Amino acid sequence: MLGSVTQGPGNRPTPLDQLRVVEISDRIAGSYCGKLLVDVGAQVRKIEPLQGDPLRRYSPSCSPVPDGLDASPLYCYLNAGKQSLTLAPDSARYRAELAAADVVIVTGGRLPAAALGIDPRRLLAESPRAVVVTISDFGWTGPFADRAATEFTLQAWAGSPGFRGDPAGPPISIGGGLGEYMGGVFAAFGILAVRRRVDHGGPGEHLDLSMLEAMTLMQSSEWLHSQLLRVPPVRRTLEVPSIEPAKDGYVGITMVTGQQWHDFIAMVECPQLEKIPQLRFQIGRWEYRDLIRESIRPWLAGRTVEEIVELGQLFRLPIAALGNGATIRDMDYVTERDVFVENPAGFHQPRPPWLMSRCAPALVRHTAAIGADNGELPWRKTQPELKTAPTGLPLAGVRVIDLTAFWAGPAATHLLAAFGADVVKIESIQRPDGIRYSGGMRTDVDDWWEYGWVFHAMNTNKRSVTLDLGSDDGLRLVKILAADADVVIENFSPRVMDHFGLTAEELLEVNPKLVVARMPAFGLAGPWRDRVGFAPTMEQIGGLTWVTGLPETPPVTPRGACDPLAGVHAAFAVLAALNFAERTGLGQQVELPMVESVLNTTAIQSIEHEVYGITLSRRGNRGHGEVLQNIYRCAGESDEWIAVSVSTDQQWRALTEVMDRPSWCDESLSTAAVRCARADQIDRRLQDWFAEQSLVSTVESLAAAGIPAAPVVSPSLVTVNPQLCERGFFESLVHARIGAALYPTPPFARLVGQGEWLRRPPPTLGEHNDEVLRERCGLTDDELAHLASREVIGTRPKGL
Repeated sequence: MLGSVTQGPGNRPTPLDQLRVVEISDRIAGSYCGKLLVDVGAQVRKIEPLQGDPLRRYSPSCSPVPDGLDASPLYCYLNAGKQSLTLAPDSARYRAELAAADVVIVTGGRLPAAALGIDPRRLLAESPRAVVVTISDFGWTGPFADRAATEFTLQAWAGSPGFRGDPAGPPISIGGGLGEYMGGVFAAFGILAVRRRVDHGGPGEHLDLSMLEAMTLMQSSEWLHSQLLRVPPVRRTLEVPSIEPAKDGYVGITMVTGQQWHDFIAMVECPQLEKIPQLRFQIGRWEYRDLIRESIRPWLAGRTVEEIVELGQLFRLPIAALGNGATIRDMDYVTERDVFVENPAGFHQPRPPWLMSRCAPALVRHTAAIGADNGELPWRKTQPELKTAPTGLPLAGVRVIDLTAFWAGPAATHLLAAFGADVVKIESIQRPDGIRYSGGMRTDVDDWWEYGWVFHAMNTNKRSVTLDLGSDDGLRLVKILAADADVVIENFSPRVMDHFGLTAEELLEVNPKLVVARMPAFGLAGPWRDRVGFAPTMEQIGGLTWVTGLPETPPVTPRGACDPLAGVHAAFAVLAALNFAERTGLGQQVELPMVESVLNTTAIQSIEHEVYGITLSRRGNRGHGEVLQNIYRCAGESDEWIAVSVSTDQQWRALTEVMDRPSWCDESLSTAAVRCARADQIDRRLQDWFAEQSLVSTVESLAAAGIPAAPVVSPSLVTVNPQLCERGFFESLVHARIGAALYPTPPFARLVGQGEWLRRPPPTLGEHNDEVLRERCGLTDDELAHLASREVIGTRPKGL
């Protein structure tokens, strides 16, 4: 049996123990999934081809593998601590390793997996308690299942570039390969969720993860925005203000609430903007973008970035300096909190994005050379026989008290609830979840707070209770709920929970087995503890904004994709801590700084700068590495664009055939290195060719030829995507106020025997007060009436 890996003060254990993982991956998503499991204590054996995982040779700056290393810095970041085996898929040893593993991670669709000897049904027949996760572009079923794709073209299918960018220019994709990391952490979460069911005597599962679905969840469900607020499909814009020039560089500005807008215009001394009511919401500012920028520019230009950031903090505004590979490791937050640790390959990398009070991550160990562990003894199959146990959802029986708000925290509990946890969402009539009405509101309905589209998307399967935590009764009741829970999770700034007396120490006194997850923007301690920040702030600080946008224009904020990214990381860490609590009876605090989730997914920026002295920057839609990609305008009067990515020589030859072999596509372009050197020339030629092609037919022609291609669609229109529809990614629920609507589900095919992911529509404010407070707290009718009369509970925001 495998022992737990230990590290840190007091020889603290890792949260997981005795988990054996086989990883067969040729992309970042699979490697990152394996890395996350290594961090929490799993033993991972990576099976590679004889020439090794292609990532061993990959650098986004096209730099060579440094002397003395067996692999690229990115590979070493993602694969430190894993064993490496080179085994033929038809060998007895290969089959034995698969049969003995608790978890098998495979990147590839049905046909590539079969070529690797992977048949989930056969594996589960031989090892019924195994967890087999397959990570593929579109999932294993549906009309697009066998299409070629890249992270870039999947962004286009998911609607990401379709609402980002100035309409006078092209749509803008997110730089940095963020979708790969999103897919990887979703896969890691799914593994721990099903593993919990296995640990309780239930069966294993094939988790069929679709990267398209994972990346669609990075958007804010704009189709619900269109339906709930009765507005047209969203078109591309930029936030105003967003990335603005200061005296000595760019400053990132984010305003989510109306109050933040009012405070901002007071700070920049532009009272004239107060008179335009449409500017309270981001959606109304685009029409006035020139006026806003002209008004604020003199004030910003007269001050340094540091001065603006410091003043912004006094006004409690999310304003940040932009980070990049050259600056991230020198930020006060990073240095004072020791965020970066040493990799034995000779560089520094961010630690895992969680800190636990009882557990520690595994030490960052060396990266194995190709096949270095072929001589290791095979794992012995130790899985006991399947017990008689319920075969329901993996997290059935887990009780979660959800004190989160806005997007990141609810994204975590949304995932926990979908996998079967009973999630009770706590709000108050004094301060409902702000995402219920941020970004726009209906003026033609009395209960306008029930129409927030992000709230709807991220709060299915939950029950809502309102409790005024500023009252003695509210505080007493939330502690009663916590005493009978497994998890309490919140994502406010530290001072909020401190003020209410709901710190982890106090909650663990009530329930020593509790997992208390806290998701502050910048940690519970350190120089930025009390700073305000939303997902765009993290994107700006962590370098993601720096690599997004056109080279000749200011950087572009990805627009909140790091909210769900932080949420899924939090859900993963919660399950790791829950595993420890159920094994040992010991609960603990789990600290999940939102910015550190972003730093883990942008790690290559600081690593490339440290190793090669290269600061990665934005390249529009051209991407990094030796891939040819861009977004091209197609023929017609409408604003139609196509995303195309050519990664291999075979795809290049196929593209020349689709274009009817034009004379400029000569043999000199047959290798990736030459194409990379002449990328500007090729891009101009492709731009001319696509300008004469119709969008839909060209996408299909390229797809039939095996070339990754996608239409750039509005995120409001992804509900008509045939792949998403066929896979059942959208499920219909009937909400008490809005009627029927389509809601997003986790990015996995439904589990065996599962009818649907979504069992409850998002709750109305305080909808389950009576139900939950009777059931969990034993309250009577008279007690409930007394609480309502004192406004401790209610179903309508106070003052309305």
